[in-house]
Amino acid sequence: MSTVSATTKPQLSFWQIWNMSFGFLGIQFGFALQNANTSRIFSTLGAEPEKLAVLWVAAPITGLIVQPIIGFYSDRTWHPKWGRRRPYFALGAVLATLALCIMPNSPALWFAAGMLWIMDASINISMEPFRAFVGDMLPPSQRTTGFAMQSFFIGIGAIVASFLPNIFSKWFHISNESVNGGVPDSVKYSFYLGGMMLFLAVMWTVFTTKEYPPEPHHQNLRNREKRKIENEETAKVRIQKVGMLLLLFGLVIIWTVNYMGNVYKELYLLGGGLTFFGIVHLIAVYYIRQGRSYLGMVHMVRDLNYMPKTMVDLAYVQFFSWFALFSMWIYTVPAVTTYIYGSTSVTSTAYNEGANWVGSLFGIYNGVAALAALFLPILAKYTSRRVTHFIALVFGGLGLISIYFVKDPDFLIASMIGVGIGWASILSIPYAMLSGSLPPEKMGYYMGVFNFFIVIPQIIAATVLGFFLQAIFGGQTIYILVFGGACMIIGALLSLRVRSSEEVVIKN
Repeated sequence: MSTVSATTKPQLSFWQIWNMSFGFLGIQFGFALQNANTSRIFSTLGAEPEKLAVLWVAAPITGLIVQPIIGFYSDRTWHPKWGRRRPYFALGAVLATLALCIMPNSPALWFAAGMLWIMDASINISMEPFRAFVGDMLPPSQRTTGFAMQSFFIGIGAIVASFLPNIFSKWFHISNESVNGGVPDSVKYSFYLGGMMLFLAVMWTVFTTKEYPPEPHHQNLRNREKRKIENEETAKVRIQKVGMLLLLFGLVIIWTVNYMGNVYKELYLLGGGLTFFGIVHLIAVYYIRQGRSYLGMVHMVRDLNYMPKTMVDLAYVQFFSWFALFSMWIYTVPAVTTYIYGSTSVTSTAYNEGANWVGSLFGIYNGVAALAALFLPILAKYTSRRVTHFIALVFGGLGLISIYFVKDPDFLIASMIGVGIGWASILSIPYAMLSGSLPPEKMGYYMGVFNFFIVIPQIIAATVLGFFLQAIFGGQTIYILVFGGACMIIGALLSLRVRSSEEVVIKN
């Protein structure tokens, strides 16, 4: 392929977009198995319900660290044969496959929590460059379609992966019961198959898609970064202020938790995270003062503090949307098994039937998302991206809230239809709105930073939901789902404030 710019990229065919997105089918096999079964694995290995959120925190923390770093270095990678993003696709696929095979064989709770960390890091290595891949390969007019295609494969992958424990137990009569405190065989076989599918699907994209050679602004990126950052003094003052505030808030939270007698130890994670990023900012200021502003870390911190306005506006939408999703992923199993199936014993038949049904419900909402993804570009063309996102998030929020009113497990299908519509939009529309506002040579890094606004609400959810459950909701996990639904509707309202620079393009 010859060198092209964003304005001269040719329209790709349906099958070209299909091939470049197919790897997300495998990535979602991994994520769907993780989302639907991690709480079950933790519970089987002895975790209490109020501790589930903090055990899950490994996943978002991993994404917070891994995605921006992978994005930053993938922007600066080029190999004549392997391209820019595809080396990271392949590496992540190998590591994630190994992690998926090991996770369900965890001998103890601490081991399972550690494997979740490794598995999520590996999946993120593959997933992050896929978001930038759309911006690299497609002209602006096709980016909504590109991200919607990713959503379609996410939905299809999640459908199959979410149903796997049921398929193995009911079709192949593989044990669905926990024996001697171990993970059921139906879950183990699901993870083995999921690992294989992840590897094969990602490698399909690696070997069927060729990337464009570096554009001039990519070729000159390293040379520009050897010089001092622009507006060095102004950037230094801004970074220092932000760093001091983050450090102050982090230390206040840590002191408050300690003063309260460590009652809510999970909040240490939030305080520790703020403190860490405050220190990183101050280290960047130190390097600037030392005349070392060419360092990658300094550029990452600087770019983080000078995000495009569209990205800032979307951050608020993402916060409430993903807080709701993380609430659902953590607490749907205990909420459904307790509130609807009336069982709290992880060894009971009712509990495992309810847990399997939740896995199936997750498959249903992903199936709805796969179908909805096909129609989102059409709706966006005749309205706008922000209106499309608003409508979808309202459906998602109402779907979560409706679980409170369900008594018959079969009626939860209706709730998941709403969730699926919201999920389809969350996976595509924000990225389509964002991609046009990003510098092409920093597409990977900013797509990684955008993951902050997925991860931060997840970390906050992991640190405060246990507190909410005990102190506010009286231990009733169903109210966490209602609260999550309300958060998603708030995100819908905030989406109306976002202005996408490419809306005029998609209407043409």
